[in-house]
Amino acid sequence: MSLTLTFLGSGDAFGSDGRFQTCLALRGGPATVLLDCGASSLIAMKRFGMAPNDVAAVVLSHLHGDHFGGVPFLVLDGQFTRRTSPLVVAGPPGLRERIERAMEVLFPGSSRVERRFAVDYVELAERVPATVAGVRVTAFAVEHASGAPAYALRAEYGGRTVTYSGDTEWTESLVDAARGADCFVCEAYTFDRKLRFHLDYATVRTHAARLGARRLVLTHMGSSMLERRGEADFECASDGLVLALD
Repeated sequence: MSLTLTFLGSGDAFGSDGRFQTCLALRGGPATVLLDCGASSLIAMKRFGMAPNDVAAVVLSHLHGDHFGGVPFLVLDGQFTRRTSPLVVAGPPGLRERIERAMEVLFPGSSRVERRFAVDYVELAERVPATVAGVRVTAFAVEHASGAPAYALRAEYGGRTVTYSGDTEWTESLVDAARGADCFVCEAYTFDRKLRFHLDYATVRTHAARLGARRLVLTHMGSSMLERRGEADFECASDGLVLALD
């Protein structure tokens, strides 16, 4: 199976450097699955030629708007383009309530509309594997305050493993999540400045060998990291980047 990982969005919450908010697409198997779906993700899908109705599932690392805020728009787009296939949304406990509340704030009445397709919600429990649209997903608790548990995600699909840190300060659970992965997509919000609940590049570099992934790609970069990304020892994601995971 030819599997690809597409960075539909590689930016932070504030669109530093004009980047779209976090959204990764796993493609090549029987279904397209998104890891996170920030508020700008529907625009990014259409910019990079990915049909939103091809998305079978969205797996969320945590419930901040730059990581889940695109889900209401994805659902509404499906409604107005006569989508019929189900959409699965998986993530931390409380995700259905948070998403439906967001829909009501943005488009009152939209969460209660009868649609041609089902939206099914799956709550992920820490370190308990779940199968989501053919992808085996395991959530690992990380350190990021978002009003609900925050996770790093390990996705096993088509014989390949992709791990994604989500947003977090350094925590040992990242070692367990990333071990043996074909690709570890890791936040590097700043270059070396320590911020609570976020990773900096210097910390990632210090622990890189322990992570044990075959490939490490930096994402969710803020302005200070973007200014110095040429100094990084690892690949830096950009919007539209496609990685082959053969």
